Amino acid sequence: MSVNGRRTDLTVLVVDRTAAGRFALGGVLRRAGHQVVAVGTGNEALVELDVRLRKGTLPDVALVDVELPDMSGFELCRRLKARPHMSGLPVVHFSAGEAAPGDLGQGLEAGGESHLALPAEPEEIDAMVRAAVRAARLRADDQAAARRLTLLSEAIVTIQSARSPQELAAAAAEGTARLTGVTAAVFVLGPDDELYRSTSRNRTSLALPDAGAHRTVTALLRRLAHGQAGVRITTVPAPLWPAGFFRPGVEHDARLVVMPAQDGRAAVCLATPTRGVRRVDPENESLLARLAQATVLAAEPLLMYQIERHVALTLQHSFLPQPHRLPELPGVDVVVRYVPASRETEIGGDFYAALRTGEGVLAVVGDVVGHSLEAATVMVEIRHALRAYCVDESDPAVLAGRLDRMLQLYHPEVTATVCLALIDPGTGRTRIANAGHIPPLIVRDTRSADYVKAAGPLLGLGVPHPAPTELFLEPTDRLLMVTDGLIETRGVDLAVSMEHLRAAAIGAMPGLDALCDTLLTCFDHDRDDDIAMLALRLDGDPATRVSAET
Repeated sequence: MSVNGRRTDLTVLVVDRTAAGRFALGGVLRRAGHQVVAVGTGNEALVELDVRLRKGTLPDVALVDVELPDMSGFELCRRLKARPHMSGLPVVHFSAGEAAPGDLGQGLEAGGESHLALPAEPEEIDAMVRAAVRAARLRADDQAAARRLTLLSEAIVTIQSARSPQELAAAAAEGTARLTGVTAAVFVLGPDDELYRSTSRNRTSLALPDAGAHRTVTALLRRLAHGQAGVRITTVPAPLWPAGFFRPGVEHDARLVVMPAQDGRAAVCLATPTRGVRRVDPENESLLARLAQATVLAAEPLLMYQIERHVALTLQHSFLPQPHRLPELPGVDVVVRYVPASRETEIGGDFYAALRTGEGVLAVVGDVVGHSLEAATVMVEIRHALRAYCVDESDPAVLAGRLDRMLQLYHPEVTATVCLALIDPGTGRTRIANAGHIPPLIVRDTRSADYVKAAGPLLGLGVPHPAPTELFLEPTDRLLMVTDGLIETRGVDLAVSMEHLRAAAIGAMPGLDALCDTLLTCFDHDRDDDIAMLALRLDGDPATRVSAET
């Protein structure tokens, strides 16, 4: 658009109390190539600005007379600057003749950019207007850059706190959307081509593309990341990019920021729609590149942890006897449960064992302190050592002492808790040694339950273990042994959690399976630790008990 054959540059709001002044200033500004909107009072200026704000056509600058009929020009400036969407509008005050003492200071205090004394040369007026706009735009650019850097910092902090690749994808998608102002999709591609993906919350529907679309994205990302060093930014046209990631069922070109891991086995992709975007913002893409770098740095240990966790869980499942493969234990019924911690948390060293010995059945539940692959491997060593010791020894306190010395010798930095119960199926005589573990719970058919008073030091400390606690089980009693992963809750005293466990056990239906299932249901939520559980009772068949006794 042009005015009098000259390019229209700025839109200027002129607020002048006199019609002659509005005419004169308007003429100078139009000849300089500007559009002019002229009003005579402060209230008229506010109304005009409200209308233009709704239309998205705010002027670039306001020339405001210091003396207006309904308010001073300084008061009008203060009101403008107090409105969030108008605070960035530059204001140049003007007055007829020399500025009164204090006018310049009042104008600056009110938020104005400068003061113009009239009459002035047209070039001076034009230069003053352009300078005010330049300064305001530079200030707005600085503020926008600061806001973007703040958003980037906040996104990186959230990304670094992610506990899983899925959480990481969600945090990166939200950070990308906040930086760009559009819907974002983020993909974290693991070494085994497992794809973790998330979309930002501003997406219009929960429905996501099908598995075929995800296979297409996996192949595309693997191709883009292959042999790539550093960030790669590219646009993928809609026919090659599956529909629906940004809006359900809608095709979009996708602007991708792809960053491979250092070893090239994993990659991160930040994706945003490009339909309707005519130009690329280099600053914005620079920030997205930094976000992608932070995301892939956070992804590497999380993906490695997934591999380590898979190995550890395989170990745990391989070396813990499955319920249907427990050894035959004449005179005793045994039920076990093992529940690994949630996918987002680390692995532990929880275990159970039920072994035949020369003096009866040895039931064991324990937990290697810590959450790592090392904890799982030490757990396996303890179980093997226990099986070997049981060949010629049954006393639970002696066994606890031997396990303690084994840890001191081979794993001096590791400690563990363990509870060992030796049961004579013929008499019900039970001897219990407890090394820092939750004591066993005896659940009776009289609708009552009590913890066995058995305690001792952790394994691995080199402290002598006390003699076993002795009691006699009735045929109707159920002996329950659990690891603290079942009940331990951050911020809740363990004694309180143990009382909750006792109350839940009292309310369980008869039977060992019913007891275990009831407790897992009562305490069913994401846990930060594994759960091992063993419940037993004397075999109800008297003939079996006699044969075991003999």
